[in-house]
Amino acid sequence: MMEPVPAMYLQNVQHMLPPQPQAPPAASDACLTIVHSLMCHRQGAVHGGEDETFAKRAIESLVKKLKEKRDELDALIIAVTMSGRRPSKCVTIQRTLDGRLQVAGKKGFPHVIYARLWRWPDLHKNELKHISVCQYAFDLKCDLVCVNPYHYERVISPAPPSRLVKDEFVHDCIQIEGEGGTHTVERKSGWDSGYGCNSSLPTVEHLNKNFWADNPDPPSILQHSSMEQRPPSPILRGQLISPEHWCSVQYFELDHKVGETFKVIAQYREVKIDGYVNPSEPNRFCLGQLSNVHRTEASEKARLHVGKGVKLTLSGEGDVWLECQSQHPVFVQSQYLDKEAKREPGDAVHKIFPGTHLKVFDLHDCYDTIKGKAQKAQSAARAQALAVSGSPEAAHAALQVVGESPKAINPESGTLTRDGMAQINAAANIGVDDLRRMCILRLSFVKGWGPDYHRVNIKYTPCWIEIQLHRALQLLDHVLQWTQMYEAGQDH
Repeated sequence: MMEPVPAMYLQNVQHMLPPQPQAPPAASDACLTIVHSLMCHRQGAVHGGEDETFAKRAIESLVKKLKEKRDELDALIIAVTMSGRRPSKCVTIQRTLDGRLQVAGKKGFPHVIYARLWRWPDLHKNELKHISVCQYAFDLKCDLVCVNPYHYERVISPAPPSRLVKDEFVHDCIQIEGEGGTHTVERKSGWDSGYGCNSSLPTVEHLNKNFWADNPDPPSILQHSSMEQRPPSPILRGQLISPEHWCSVQYFELDHKVGETFKVIAQYREVKIDGYVNPSEPNRFCLGQLSNVHRTEASEKARLHVGKGVKLTLSGEGDVWLECQSQHPVFVQSQYLDKEAKREPGDAVHKIFPGTHLKVFDLHDCYDTIKGKAQKAQSAARAQALAVSGSPEAAHAALQVVGESPKAINPESGTLTRDGMAQINAAANIGVDDLRRMCILRLSFVKGWGPDYHRVNIKYTPCWIEIQLHRALQLLDHVLQWTQMYEAGQDH
């Protein structure tokens, strides 16, 4: 029979056991108790994120806002203390006019602030994508904003240096700086063996032969597929002579153009734009050598950080890849990246981190878009004319523009609704300048612009460049000429 264990041994064993975790607080507990518990789970204390004072003020502010919504406060406590292991509901606060929250003299997007506190201390703006169950995500633009850190996923990580990132994985290399703060893209990983760092680019002879197919209205050429290795079909084969220069680069400081336009001949498939002063290389644009009597102090300081700048590479018939060789991020306006990030054209500015190499322009995609918009504008103009004249064919013509949407076409009368007419007017108002912007890249060094910054326009940034892509502009001119000939034929 076993002898009883002396009490002194039991006490010693109990002292050796790890302390039992305390139960998380409830919404009914005092604010100080809840704040203390949530502070214990913040990440910045270890990884150099928000300082303790800011973190405490931010958490106190949130807890006070949620005291009247106890179910949401309980959801926040459960989400944070259990590290998201248990599903939780939205935790909402009122959206401010500019979408940002001010805490301890600092302003930031609320969902980013709390995601930094409890999940990713090194999080950059707009690296968040909401999960499907979140009903009040920041980018849904509701009156309320969900700040539950476990209702968001991080979607961006910088690409390893010296690797070429396939365009389908571009979401892992860019940071979207646009209205609404975030974008809804799927996180992808992996590398395309067809774009390894040792793969060779097409030759100049290949460039001169790559023109359109004879079909005047070919189907969509660009097909995105992770297994697709075949190059896209050429555009207008034999109908257009290749431009002498493949791009022109203009340099600006604020809204002033500085220096002459720098043109890159087709023989050189790479061009470097940097902050140095070597003017002798035909495919190197050195901004350091350019003088400006109206130069501001902000421009002077920003120019010091351009460094090695960026490298643009022409690939295939007219695709363009960009590599950030500077030690500081650059900010790019690219309609191709907008499409890749599932954003409206012009809705975002893309932050490109140092060492990242990614595709920023696709010629075939640009051409398909330009041609589609031009044809849609034609159809819209015709529908407008028929609607004004009261023709019964107006609704049929409108179908080519708006489709069979019940919001656009009244299903009972078959006539255009007010919404349908607005869509037609918007399509008809697409002008040459709108199409021309699709053939241009804009890039700012060091400083960003857009809704996340006090610079609402690139013309407020201290130093930036505009890259005009000649092959794309040539195709635009061809589309416009074809459109005019088509209209002339219709008139007869």
